[in-house]
Amino acid sequence: MKVADILKIKGDAVRTVPSRTPVPEAVRLLAGPPPIGALVVSDDEGRTVHGIISERDLVRRLGTDGTRLLELTVADVMTRHVVTCTLDNTLDEVMAEMTRRRHRHLPVVRNDRLVGLVSIGDVVRHRLAEMRTETGVLRDIYLASH
Repeated sequence: MKVADILKIKGDAVRTVPSRTPVPEAVRLLAGPPPIGALVVSDDEGRTVHGIISERDLVRRLGTDGTRLLELTVADVMTRHVVTCTLDNTLDEVMAEMTRRRHRHLPVVRNDRLVGLVSIGDVVRHRLAEMRTETGVLRDIYLASH
C-alpha cells in the first residue's frame, strides 16, 4: 500500500496556518473540533509547506518559555526543516522515516505542492488492515491445502 491509497480513503484535507498566526490561535485549531495533532504552516494558502507545528512543538516550548509561549507566533515555534513524503512512498517507507526521525506527521507533496498529510495513526491503521488481509490469505491457502 502507498501513501496515495491512504489519502484515497482518508481524504486530502489538510489544516494549514500562516506563519504569522498567534500561538493561542494555533492551539485552538489543534484542540478542534476535530482535535488534530499538527498543522502545516503555509504562507501561500496551503500550496507550499513552510513548516509544521505539532502538539510536541508546543509542549517543548512551554517547557522552555513558560507562559511567554502565548505571546509568540507559529513562526517562532514551528519546525522549519519538514520531512515530507510523496504519494508513491510505501507504508513501510513512511513508517521507517517516522520512526527514524521521531515524527508523527508527514506532509505529502507532489511537485513541491502540499497534497495531503499522513499521521502515524493513519499508517498503523492501514498497515494493520494489510496484515489482516495477508493473514486471511495465508489462512485460506493453508486450509485449502489440508
